[in-house]
This record gives sequence, C-alpha cells and structure tokens, in this order.
Amino acid sequence: MSGLREKQKADRDQRILKAATRLFRDAGYDSTKIETIAAKAKVSIGTVYNYYENKGDLLVAIVSMEVNEVLRAGAGLIARPPKKVEDAVQALISIYLDHSLVYLSKEMWRQAMAIAIRQPDTPYGRHYSALDERLAAQVCELIECLQVQGLVKPEVDARAAGETIFNNTNMMFTVFVKTEAMTLVDLKAAIARQLKPLMQALRP
Repeated sequence: MSGLREKQKADRDQRILKAATRLFRDAGYDSTKIETIAAKAKVSIGTVYNYYENKGDLLVAIVSMEVNEVLRAGAGLIARPPKKVEDAVQALISIYLDHSLVYLSKEMWRQAMAIAIRQPDTPYGRHYSALDERLAAQVCELIECLQVQGLVKPEVDARAAGETIFNNTNMMFTVFVKTEAMTLVDLKAAIARQLKPLMQALRP
C-alpha cells in the first residue's frame, strides 16, 4: 500500500507541476493564482499547499526539473565527449541552452532570477543557487575529463577554467532572458565568440 501511496503522491506532484508550467507560460507568473493551478491539476487548493508553500516554490521546482534533465544529458556527453575542447564545451553549453525554454519562458526565468536575488537566504534562494552550483560543477568535470584525455593542457586549473566558462555562460543567459529579441542562435554565437580565446589557451 505504501508503494501505491507514493505513486499517487508523485502523480499529483507531476500534475501540479505540469499545470503550473502551462499556466505560468500562457497567462504569466504574476497573473496565475494557486486556485487556478489546483483546478487545472484537478486537485484541491490544500493539496497544492501540501506540496508547495507558494508560487515561488513551484517556480523553482520547475527550474529544478529543467536543470536535472540537462544534467543527465550532460553526464552522457561527458562519458563520451567530442575530441576537441571547443566542440566538447560548445556541445555541453548547447545542451543547457537548447533545453532552457522547454519548460520555462523568458518571463518565467526573469521571475525565478529576481526571486533568487531578492531572497538569497530563503530555501528558494538557496535551492536556486545550488542548481547553479551543480551546473558549474559539471562544466568543471568536463574540463577535468578532457584534461585526463590530453585535450587540455596539464598545467591548466580545470576547476577555474570550468567556473569561468559557466560564469560567462550564465551571465550571457541572463542577458538573453532580459532581451526578448535575442534568439538562442544569437546567444550561442555570442558565447562562442567570447570563449574562443579561452579555448585556444586550453589546448595543448
């Protein structure tokens, strides 16, 4: 029976997340009410609050769902990376960026970033920061893997290089979500141009 209850609980959670994702995208984060999310998910308002304290918690759960999926895809790439450091780094960054608008719109990303900045010491803010840290750690892991394969100079500080790559990507992603006219193609081109000198410095 406990297994069935857990399955039902997970199913309700997924329905709530899917409903919130659709409503945040279609109606906007500010305009969406918990009552509307509950109705769309076919659960009671109390059930929503049993899972999430507020809309911000729901939003970070959607961000977490997105990040967990790209981390899994990134792990697969690191297991079999391209044989050039530029290609490997661009492939990992592309995984992150290509998935970034699957669940969240630019407006949702702006809301998520704003809440994390305004409330850095709340569970929401700490969770959001932890997701960034996991992504940065994966970029560092890629550089370390390439270094072991002889594709990155042995004297390079792999962690510093990985953090620099992630921080630049993260900064440019912030520009992307603030600029409605900017496309993913524009974003990738800007990041590739900015990282080119670093890629050249990493090669043996």
